[in-house]
Amino acid sequence: MTDPIADYLTRIRNAVMANHKVVEIPGSNMKKDLTRILFDKGYILNYKFEEEGHQGNIKIALKYNPENKMPAIKSIQRISKPGLRKYVDKDHLPRVLNGLGVAIISTSQGVMTDKEARSLSIGGEVLCFVY
Repeated sequence: MTDPIADYLTRIRNAVMANHKVVEIPGSNMKKDLTRILFDKGYILNYKFEEEGHQGNIKIALKYNPENKMPAIKSIQRISKPGLRKYVDKDHLPRVLNGLGVAIISTSQGVMTDKEARSLSIGGEVLCFVY
């Protein structure tokens, strides 16, 4: 596998489209940080890290609206790819849906949202957009 982050996002996207309750993904430190951000911003219901094997697994409980069964994640897309990395400085941090969505940025101080990076005044690699 050449792009584990794209695989992570695709597994979540496919599980949401198939209306699954839980999705299981092979773990890594970057994926754990992405999962933590998705939970903190309210895009997933819950998560659990299982330490089996080399890196372990991540079990993610997906979030749906109880009234109309619409998923909390409308779109999740990879921005920076292995063939074309997208780096931004502090002055050009992206805004997703005019602030309604979240851009996840990998910075020198860890993985964080665009709002956190803007408040710390640092740039980095734009990993994905979620809304």
